[in-house]
Parts: sequence; structure tokens; C-alpha cells
Amino acid sequence: MIRTATPADIPVIHTLIRELAAYERAPEEARATEAQLHEALFGERPAAYAHIAEDDTSGEPVGFALWFLNFSTWRGTHGVYLEDLFVRPSARGAGHGKALLAELARLCVERGYQRLEWSVLDWNEPAIGFYRSLGAVPQDEWTVYRLTDQALADLGKA
Repeated sequence: MIRTATPADIPVIHTLIRELAAYERAPEEARATEAQLHEALFGERPAAYAHIAEDDTSGEPVGFALWFLNFSTWRGTHGVYLEDLFVRPSARGAGHGKALLAELARLCVERGYQRLEWSVLDWNEPAIGFYRSLGAVPQDEWTVYRLTDQALADLGKA
């Protein structure tokens, strides 16, 4: 079952983010606090949204998708950028990841959004194979750039 996250889900979302960071070999980079997540998802001006995947039998959360709106100047419409998609290893293969993506695709179609996009680490072959099986196409001609920490601070002072 897929459902929209509620404020009561903040602790489990926080835990799932930390589990994702560990899976992606970067646990020290997951620094978001529960308070930050609450403000981002449920504050006065939400910056992001989340959906929870629950086990069909126990009802326990087994995964999540956290996303936000972007905008395509070429298409002239919003799209969805999927920041995080994670299903606990013990629950993989049961359709939770596909159900989370299908819900986001449904929202895009319903709202007239033209794109559903995300990034995947190039070593994550299981995820790449899964995304390709859904018809997702890699954008090989684009390279992602990022400013963080000191480089961001330095440029911000310029």
C-alpha cells in the first residue's frame, strides 16, 4: 500500500533516509534532523512531499519516496524530481518501489506535469536495471554538478 506521508511519519522517514545513506555508502552525509524534515514536508511552505510504502500484511513502513516540484522551461510545466526512493532490502521484490514510482507517475499525469526525474549512482546496478525495466531512460549527455559545504560558502561570499 502506498499513502501520503503525515507528520507522524517523520521518525520513520528520518530512519529510512539514514538507511538509504548507509546503503549508498555515505552515512555521514545524512545530516538532516527530524525537525528539518518536519519543516520541509509540513511547514507553512512545504518544500517537498513524501509517500510511504507499507507492508501489505503488517502495515509496517518498508519504504518511501521523497520528492519536490521542478519546472521545465522547455516544456513550460512543472515536473517531479524524486530526491529519494528507498525500499528496505528485506522488502525488495514485492513491488513497493514500482508502486511508489507508479503513484508519482499518476500524480504527474493527473496534474499535467511533463517529467518524472531522478538520479541514480552509477554503481547501483540493481536500481539501474529496475528503472530500465520500467521504461526509464538515462540522460547520459548530462552531468550533475553540485556545490556544498565550503565551496558553496565561498561562492556565496563572492
